[in-house]
Amino acid sequence: MRIAIVGFPYSGKTALFMAVSGVPADHLKPTEENLAAVKVPEPRLEWLEQVFQPKRRTEITIDFVDLPGSAEGDAQRAGLTRHLPTLRQTDALVLVVRGFKSDAVPAHQGRVDPQSDLTQLRDEMLLADLEICDNRIQKLEKALSKPTPERDQQQHELALLQRCREALESERPLRELIQPGDEEKLLRNFGFLTQKSVVLVINVGEQEIGGEPPFRDPQASATFAVCASLEAELMQMDGADRPEFMAEWGIQALARDRIIRACFDALGVITFFTFAHDEVRAWAIPKGTTAVDAAGKIHTDMARGFIRAETVPFDALKGTGSIKAAKAAGHIRQEHKTYVVQDGDVITVKFHV
Repeated sequence: MRIAIVGFPYSGKTALFMAVSGVPADHLKPTEENLAAVKVPEPRLEWLEQVFQPKRRTEITIDFVDLPGSAEGDAQRAGLTRHLPTLRQTDALVLVVRGFKSDAVPAHQGRVDPQSDLTQLRDEMLLADLEICDNRIQKLEKALSKPTPERDQQQHELALLQRCREALESERPLRELIQPGDEEKLLRNFGFLTQKSVVLVINVGEQEIGGEPPFRDPQASATFAVCASLEAELMQMDGADRPEFMAEWGIQALARDRIIRACFDALGVITFFTFAHDEVRAWAIPKGTTAVDAAGKIHTDMARGFIRAETVPFDALKGTGSIKAAKAAGHIRQEHKTYVVQDGDVITVKFHV
C-alpha cells in the first residue's frame, strides 16, 4: 500500500508525515518527495512472537509519501497536477488542512479556514482528474475515426470516460460514480484522484488536543483532529517515555496508529497471520479474499498446490494460550479454497506441488 499526504503550504503536512513515519526533520529533503516505509503496529503479532519465539517478526509495511511544497509562484495551490505521476500510483490520500493559528507560521491565503482549504483541495483534485479524462477522450475520439481491431473496447472506454467527465464537471467525485467491478478495473490505470479513498486530518493547535474535529467531511472515510507538531515530537521520544507524555496531554492513541487503521478501513484491508519456527508474519489482504488467494499472497506455489488451510481465530488462540490447547478446545478449523479469510485469522497452509 502507498499513501500520499497532501495539503497546502504551512498546513503541517510534513509534520504529519514525521508523526506517521518517525522520520526526523533533518532527514527530510524539502524540495523532493519524501518516502518512508512504515511498519504497521500490530499487538497481535507481538503476542504471537512471544508465544512461538521465532527467529524474526515481519510486520506489514505501508509506504507514506510527503510531496514537496508548491513551486515558486504557485503558493496558493497544493500543486497536485505537478505530482500526478506519484499521486496516480497511490492507493489512498490523507488530506491535511490547517486548523491552528500561529504568528510564527504564515497562513494559506492569509487566513485559517480548514473548510475552505478542503474545498480548494477537492477542486484541485477534480480539475486534475478532468484534465486526464479530457486528454484520454481526445485520443480515443481520434482513434475511433479510423477502423481498428480494438474499436468495440475503445467505444466502451469512451462512453465510460464521457460519464466520468460529466460527473467531474458537476463537481461529483468519481468515487461516487464508479462502483467496484469491471468499470473500476478499467479506470484503475488512470489513477483518478477523486476515485481514491480519503482520510481527512485537521491539524489543530495544542489547546484543541483531545477534542473532537471542528467538522467532519462526509466524503472522507474518517476525519481526525491532530496536533501534528506534537505528534511528531512524540515519535522522536524514547518509547518508554511516551505513555506519560501522552497521558499528560490527554492523547489516547498515537496519530500514527489511528491514521494507519483508518487507511486500512478505507481500503477495505484486513490482516491475517502465519507462523513457523523461523518467522511470525502479518499479511494485508482485501476483505473477501479466499483462502487459496491468501495462500497465493504468501507464495504462488501454495495457491497452485493448495490442499487446505488450518485456521484459528486470533482471539481463540490467545484465549487458550497455544496451538495445542486451541486444537484440544476445537478451535482449529480445516478450511477449503473458498473459505473467506477473516481479520485476525492465524493460518497454516497445507499444500503439495
